Amino acid sequence: MVSAVLDSAAQLFAERGPAATSIRDIAERAGVNHGLVFRHFGAKDSLVAAVLNHLGAETAALDANDPLTANDPRWQRHWQVLARCILDGFDVGSLQDRFPIMERLLDQSRHHHPDDRAAAIAVANVAALELGWRLFGSFLRGATGLADVPDSELRPRIDREAVRMLRGQ
Repeated sequence: MVSAVLDSAAQLFAERGPAATSIRDIAERAGVNHGLVFRHFGAKDSLVAAVLNHLGAETAALDANDPLTANDPRWQRHWQVLARCILDGFDVGSLQDRFPIMERLLDQSRHHHPDDRAAAIAVANVAALELGWRLFGSFLRGATGLADVPDSELRPRIDREAVRMLRGQ
């Protein structure tokens, strides 16, 4: 039941954000009673925290030898939920216990930078790049004349820029 609720909540949060998703919506998608969801998770903040930590655990469970790629659907969903939660005013930094995406990016980036602070700044810049394109992609495309550029051309360029930043180039 818990896994079904967390997966359903993550899907709905990615689609419309937690503010526009009711406990009843989540329960319906998970196929459980909404009272059970409320009794188990409590208020919306607690459910959002549980979803963020669930996604964090899912990301942490990815093979450590397998580098994160922007097209991994689990990573995409995690970024989307993070973005929606932030836009809806949830304090993701205090609700989520671990940040495995950031930890993995830091691990991948450290040996390319002179110190941990430089690596952390590079990772923060990559996160800003990723979240920026996810949140403002249609605006960025329209405002810069990229509306006709297909994702198959644009996404690799964004990914290359992220790699360049992580490698301190």
